[in-house]
Amino acid sequence: MRRHSLLFNLMVERTAPLDRTFSALSDPTRRAILARLRSGTATVGELADPFDMSLNAVSKHVRVLERAGLIEREVQGREHHCRLRAEPLRAAAGWTVDYREFWAGRLDALGDFLRKGRRPQSQSRRKR
Repeated sequence: MRRHSLLFNLMVERTAPLDRTFSALSDPTRRAILARLRSGTATVGELADPFDMSLNAVSKHVRVLERAGLIEREVQGREHHCRLRAEPLRAAAGWTVDYREFWAGRLDALGDFLRKGRRPQSQSRRKR
């Protein structure tokens, strides 16, 4: 039993960064902030400009992105400058590749099945 809990804890620790990444990406405001940061560093005030929300609300989104490792913040006087960190996005993209390959294979199999024009067994039995 102890070995099982140790393995589970190791699995949870390894997936925690990926969980934080996907959680941060689940919000459209945070995705828009990341999209803005693709073009370069911006202050929190500049990030807040396009949104109809308070600077405090945008700051909360920035903190979520920062905890997920998706951005870095540097304080210069009273201004907080943010920049994009792509490494967690690379890890998330790598995780999704496995599923893209799985679905591509499934869709290829479906295409083969449809080209051959075969009916599933259950349909051909109903017609008899």
